[in-house]
Amino acid sequence: MPLSLPAPDVRLSGHTGWTRAHWEAMADHLLDSVVPYASDGFAQFRLPGRASRSGPVSDGLEGFARTFLLAAFRIAGAGGQVPPELLERYASGLAAGTDPAHPYAWPALADMSQQLVEAASVALALHETRPWLFDRLPPAVRERVVEWLAGFVGRRTPDNNWVLFRVIVEQFLAEVGGPYSPGEIAGGLERIEEWYAGDGWYSDGKGKNFDYYCGWALHLYPSLWARMSGDIVRQELYAARLHRFLDQYQHFFAADGGPVHQGRSLTYRFATVAPLWLGALTGASPLPPGRTRRIASGVLRHFAERGAPDERGLLTLGWYDPFLPVTQDYSGPASPYWASKAFLGLLLPPAHPVWTEPEQAAPVDLADQTVTMAAPGWLLHATRADGVVRLVNHGSDRDRVRHPDGVPDPHYLKYAYTSHTGPELGTAKGVDNHLAVIAPDRTPSLRRRIEPLAVSDRFAASAYQDGPVRVVTASVVDGAAEIRIHRVTAPAGHQVRDGGHALAAALPLALSEEGDLALARRPDGLTTAVRALHGYTGTGLVTGAGTNAYGPHSATPYAIAQAHPGGVALYVTLVWLAGPGTDPPAPAVHVEGDALVRLTLPSGDTATVHLHDTPTCTLSR
Repeated sequence: MPLSLPAPDVRLSGHTGWTRAHWEAMADHLLDSVVPYASDGFAQFRLPGRASRSGPVSDGLEGFARTFLLAAFRIAGAGGQVPPELLERYASGLAAGTDPAHPYAWPALADMSQQLVEAASVALALHETRPWLFDRLPPAVRERVVEWLAGFVGRRTPDNNWVLFRVIVEQFLAEVGGPYSPGEIAGGLERIEEWYAGDGWYSDGKGKNFDYYCGWALHLYPSLWARMSGDIVRQELYAARLHRFLDQYQHFFAADGGPVHQGRSLTYRFATVAPLWLGALTGASPLPPGRTRRIASGVLRHFAERGAPDERGLLTLGWYDPFLPVTQDYSGPASPYWASKAFLGLLLPPAHPVWTEPEQAAPVDLADQTVTMAAPGWLLHATRADGVVRLVNHGSDRDRVRHPDGVPDPHYLKYAYTSHTGPELGTAKGVDNHLAVIAPDRTPSLRRRIEPLAVSDRFAASAYQDGPVRVVTASVVDGAAEIRIHRVTAPAGHQVRDGGHALAAALPLALSEEGDLALARRPDGLTTAVRALHGYTGTGLVTGAGTNAYGPHSATPYAIAQAHPGGVALYVTLVWLAGPGTDPPAPAVHVEGDALVRLTLPSGDTATVHLHDTPTCTLSR
């Protein structure tokens, strides 16, 4: 089903050309495109693609619930003035799905089940569309809907963002006179307080689980609950946290709209913009209204121009194209429709400044950016010349969970992630953005748990331990460059290898290895490179085919030292990702002993880095 969009409005939206009309058109396109896959009565939408671990019935419910959320934002944002068939479709689905005698009835809510997730989308959609849907349902159907949702009361959930699904469902039940537990609502809200890390950041459960769930779940649901319940005290608390979060989060998007590719559930794609709209909806945003729209529209347009939705109008399991390695085993054919959260902005009326004010530049449009995020242990650097955003990771490791094959999850444990590259997910996935100490039997050390050590201006540091190997790493950023200093404690004879960004494209890459420099270049000029600055004996490249979300051809540059001397030694690497017209620099490096490094950065600034128990960096301009 072809996508038909209005003509760009370059007067109102000078950066993206997109307006509210484009958002409405995309919402309509997504909603119309799933209709051929609806079951009789519209209780389920059984989309094509790999089934999740929960099975086809749960996946069909997921198709209803997540597209219902999109429909709700479209209906409520239009004051109910939408084609009648849209309302009828979801009214019919509610009736059929909650009828135990219907062949496509929804499964009951059970402990730890996927249905609990989908119940929250159903409840939130019912709340937003109540005057046009729930209140107009026949009494018997209303009773069945309430009875199905009431199955959430007393159910067990994983100890993570799922506790908030209960909060939303039971709050809706309270609104409509259904059974609910005030203690369970309060308990869910109190639970997330233990995961608040400060400065606007939540971990998704106990540990260092920092990713997009902070925005599209742990900020979203409490703020929407406060909006539902009218709890002013908590509303102000959540708004203050969201304000601080968005001040940093606005930097996560490239000039071309690409989000930083980090964390799980990336197949939700443009759901990444949900907290931006949430800030505008709740009055919590530090961003000018025109900047909110510029960033959000840039992200939606970014994916639309790169195959999501596809030629059928469907969101597939992948990033741009279908790509199953970027998904999890809970991901089913309709899972990508959590992207519906991106359309939260449609709840803002057409006359709201976020829709009527001219687009305003994003930070990356104006100047190079460096953002320090102490809570998750992150350092972000973005460059105006190429619009690329790079996220240096010295804190988030999702330390309670490992990848199914026992290797650390490549979406969490890497040293860096960017808006233009994704981690390698094939046989070479241990090379990119990882410092590996390789034993004589070829077993590499693994960065399973990160010990955050320091985050400050243009500097961050952490450590990891794997058996006899200990690696303390400091990163100093300067424009497009990250300079890594590794203090490696290991037995003699082990190899030491530091990988750069894995670059991928639709067409083959140009590869180059020469002395201390290895690089790969895309046809459009985007270049990834590693330069061996100290301690290494050479460089190299590893290539992949079909192993990267950004394209079928990929390559990763690396620096290597053939033999560690034993004990403690220092290694210094330039990691580079930049657009056309620039070449990887060769910063001057002076090493003193086994813990002090002086750098002359590409900008001309100097950095003095001490790698002691608590690493420090002194910058001079």
